[in-house]
Amino acid sequence: MKIIDNVFLVPGIVANPYILVDSDGLTIIDTGLPHSEKKILSYVARLGKSAHDVKRIVVTHSDLDHIGSLAALKKITGARTYASRIEADAIASGHPSRQIKSSGFSMMRLVFSLFRPFMKAAPFQVDEILTADLVMPVLGGLHVVDTAGHTPGHVSLFAPAAGILFSGDSLVTDENGIHGSRPGLTWDDAKARQAEQKQVALGAYIVCPGHGPVVFDAIGKFIV
Repeated sequence: MKIIDNVFLVPGIVANPYILVDSDGLTIIDTGLPHSEKKILSYVARLGKSAHDVKRIVVTHSDLDHIGSLAALKKITGARTYASRIEADAIASGHPSRQIKSSGFSMMRLVFSLFRPFMKAAPFQVDEILTADLVMPVLGGLHVVDTAGHTPGHVSLFAPAAGILFSGDSLVTDENGIHGSRPGLTWDDAKARQAEQKQVALGAYIVCPGHGPVVFDAIGKFIV
């Protein structure tokens, strides 16, 4: 799915992967569940590019549905891989970066806990550590935003020149608008609300979430 001329969403994958096209190559944001790499690379081919055109793979956080195909894509493409320190350490250990603290019953939390033992990513060493306020040479400047809350090391990525925000799971979308991190899967509710407010203040025109549809004309559609 084309979002803008050089930004695409790969459809049909749990946790939305995005492909960013620049003159020096491609950047992938988030990689879906394990075995999603073929579908991602098939979309790369549809863009008239090859696996070797992928230069960067950035993950917003270490949940399996965002890093499941990270190692496979790295092996095939040779791209540099990026995550925050906390999430990179979790990826290297093969364990989640947090325990869910929310109380009460949550169907999402129940499903997450039931399937986690059967769907684990092998430990993987990320190449580069993302820090808050780092600007990557992508889309005219892709800013790393500390959005801890859903997980302790969660980051979002904002391209002011394009007015586009890649929010991972710090924001989710549905037909009603843009919401904060899902309570049943949130590490720290207070930090998640802070992350939500921080992203509202960015003034992004397009919000690309980890789950849910891309939201255009996003200003005024945040439900806070």
